Amino acid sequence: MQKFDSAESYYATLFHELAHSTSHPSRVGREGIENVNSFASESYSKEELVAEMSSAFLCGVSGISPAVIGQSVAYLRSWISRLKGDSRLLISAASAAQKASDYVLGKANVPSERLQDCDSRDDCQ
Repeated sequence: MQKFDSAESYYATLFHELAHSTSHPSRVGREGIENVNSFASESYSKEELVAEMSSAFLCGVSGISPAVIGQSVAYLRSWISRLKGDSRLLISAASAAQKASDYVLGKANVPSERLQDCDSRDDCQ
């Protein structure tokens, strides 16, 4: 935590990383950082957008959004610029970010069959 300018910045980064973790098949189950092609690829850019939007949502819920909104806006703007050709991007990213945020908050409705599928697969541990 000492490496951050503020506690709010620390938690914003923690929320971003927690959002990445929700992509696992036993959690929300979206194509996540495991399947990206390379840095700045379309899949990487989308995942970063989802993670940062989730962080912004979670900062809002926790009451720390005013302190970190500027850094979130700058980060989101950098990834959106890479994806301007996708007109559905913001809607799909916001939907995925909401699902990730709900999972982190314990509000997610993860289908039981997804968890059961993972019980028999090595890649879901």
